[in-house]
Amino acid sequence: MSKLIATRVIRGANKLVARAEKSLNEALQKYGPDKKVEFPNTAYFLPISYGMLGMKITTVGELQQLLGKAKSLLHPVPAEKVWLPYLGHTLDCGMATLFADEIIEALKYLQSPLPYMVMENCPEEGNFWLGAADDVIMRKRGVEFVDGTAPGFAACVGACPSTEIAVKIARELQEKSIYVFMSAANNGTSMADQLREAGVQMGWETRLVPLGSDVTATIHALGFATRAALAFGGVKPGDFSRVLKYNKNRVFAFALAFGEVDDEKHAQAAGAINFGFPAISERDIDRILPTGVCTYEHVVSPVPVNEIVQKAIEVRGLKLHVHKIPIPVSYGPAFEGERIRGEDTYLEMGGTKTPAFEFVTTKNINEITDNKIEVIGQEITDIPAGTQIPLGIVVAVAGRQMQEDFEPVLERRLHNFLNEPQGVFHMGQRDNNWMRISKEAKEKGFKLSHLGTIIHAQFHNEFGAIVDKVQVKIYTKEADVLKNREVARQSYRKRDERIGSMTDESTETFYSCTLCQSFAPTHVCVISPERTGLCGSYNWFTCKAAYQINPRGPNQPVLKNEVVDAARGQWKGCNDFVYQASRKAIAAMSFYSIMSEPMTSCGCFECIAAVLPAANGVMTVNREFSGMTPAGMKFSTLAGTIGGGQQIPGFVGHSKRYIISKKFLLSESGLKRLVWMPKMLKDEIKELFNKRTTEEGMPNLLDMIADETVATTEEEVIAHLQKTGHPALTLAPIMG
Repeated sequence: MSKLIATRVIRGANKLVARAEKSLNEALQKYGPDKKVEFPNTAYFLPISYGMLGMKITTVGELQQLLGKAKSLLHPVPAEKVWLPYLGHTLDCGMATLFADEIIEALKYLQSPLPYMVMENCPEEGNFWLGAADDVIMRKRGVEFVDGTAPGFAACVGACPSTEIAVKIARELQEKSIYVFMSAANNGTSMADQLREAGVQMGWETRLVPLGSDVTATIHALGFATRAALAFGGVKPGDFSRVLKYNKNRVFAFALAFGEVDDEKHAQAAGAINFGFPAISERDIDRILPTGVCTYEHVVSPVPVNEIVQKAIEVRGLKLHVHKIPIPVSYGPAFEGERIRGEDTYLEMGGTKTPAFEFVTTKNINEITDNKIEVIGQEITDIPAGTQIPLGIVVAVAGRQMQEDFEPVLERRLHNFLNEPQGVFHMGQRDNNWMRISKEAKEKGFKLSHLGTIIHAQFHNEFGAIVDKVQVKIYTKEADVLKNREVARQSYRKRDERIGSMTDESTETFYSCTLCQSFAPTHVCVISPERTGLCGSYNWFTCKAAYQINPRGPNQPVLKNEVVDAARGQWKGCNDFVYQASRKAIAAMSFYSIMSEPMTSCGCFECIAAVLPAANGVMTVNREFSGMTPAGMKFSTLAGTIGGGQQIPGFVGHSKRYIISKKFLLSESGLKRLVWMPKMLKDEIKELFNKRTTEEGMPNLLDMIADETVATTEEEVIAHLQKTGHPALTLAPIMG
């Protein structure tokens, strides 16, 4: 706790209490103690004294009791060499300031003419200060802080460095649906004066509310917050603790101090801190950085004016929701299952045609800029219809509650978020993503940059509890995509390796994933330590993190309960869950079998395994491979055959990681059954595969497995197996 800031707060509070006493004595002499006093058209008396102390002040004489309470909270100004390592004196003087403000402002309503307009909107000419909100406004506007329509308010004190900056800050706050309460002046000019000079419409309707030119008018912002606690929080008058807690936890407000911050403004900030409302200043004033009363820091400075709004949102812990995503096409879950045919496609990215990836990474809060969206390379307006281009999407997120464990959770939700704009199709994940944008969407003005707009909005909407900033870079140059894809792949591998030595036997809880039910209504993934999601992006840890973020989301804990069949990987609890989650379409599911009730498949699988009966084995093909397979079908045909939530014995979708799991097709003798896979897949998993087969006493198995360089038909696979002595030839018939 800084000595200087405590000194200035205490000094400012003493000045304001002395001013309140002078005003009250003058009012008593002029009007007498029985003169009625109120904030017009309000049922909550004077809200600060009523909410905090339970005082029902109705006359000038009754203000004397409030003045006495303010005086009792004052502390003497510290001597020069005294350092106060705590907030107690500062908070006391902050409350004394609020009581003094309320006395001063209440007495202003005895003046003639009134210093305030008792109306909702500002007149075009004359006095434009609105003062205390009446009950009609309170009911109309206060509910917005309850239902989330208004995420919070900014108490802007003083004047901005220029009129242009005042307009910019006002617009930035409006865009975020944050109310702007303006009070106080610097050298006779306030932020409200600056907005009026620029022709900006003010009033409750526009959420730009000029409270008053005096520093004491700041009380009307805190009075509004107190009345919200009484009206909507069910808090009883006089229960100051609950009033303050309600505001800290439910009314996400903060103070923005512009220009010189004198003693009286320091005292106002201290009053706001009692409510859990931090103060952020563009000037270099003393800071109070340790957390305590406020959610995070109490006083933060100096902050550049172009960053002050975002910094305030971060410090307050305010979570924004974008109610209407600003894109030129319709957006919503109704379009999530939309398919775009080739002839309707304007632009195609990824899949098997071009390199692509999507990646979420965590950054320090100061390293990124919220809502900064860049397209590095060609935009859709630069590209002719029918073109196929590379695509890299890098989403940088930052937040005080963000953890690296949450990255794949956010990353996987890109599939949903980018499927909901009309005319946009998304499939896959990680470096297996595939997108199409329709001709109709392009004609309506949809651009690649709008992908970033969607991601920014939905990450704030869905993950606001952990995300404070979202920045998006979209790469369309192949060199950039390949370079950044390698960075992403290193992170993918690191995530996959986290599962370590966990086994399916060592945990009683697995996790579900139903993210893909928009495409495959009966599909249910159940993910265990040794059976990753078939998309490859969700493992057991990822699902656990997803459940932690959203306990009602698509990743739910699944208790195994008793074993039905250990070799096939069936448990009663899993079967019961799948039956219900699949809309009673799938009665049972095997984790480790391709032949007996295999897991259903959606369409996001990294690989498809299929039985080759004559070869007495199983082939698997990855999404990137576009050639013919020994099953007589390419990947695309196989995907169309088994996708959509079907359970087809002899076929199963799976992740690349599952291939090197000890539980891979355990019921059919595991890796000994693997007889064919593309060379690119062999090369990709070679290191881990060889390590795994060496543990099994088959160090040369990878060389025994055929690929497209030696076999594209089942007959050629059999010839290769015989040549290399593959163990599948000695196993019991797989179709037996």
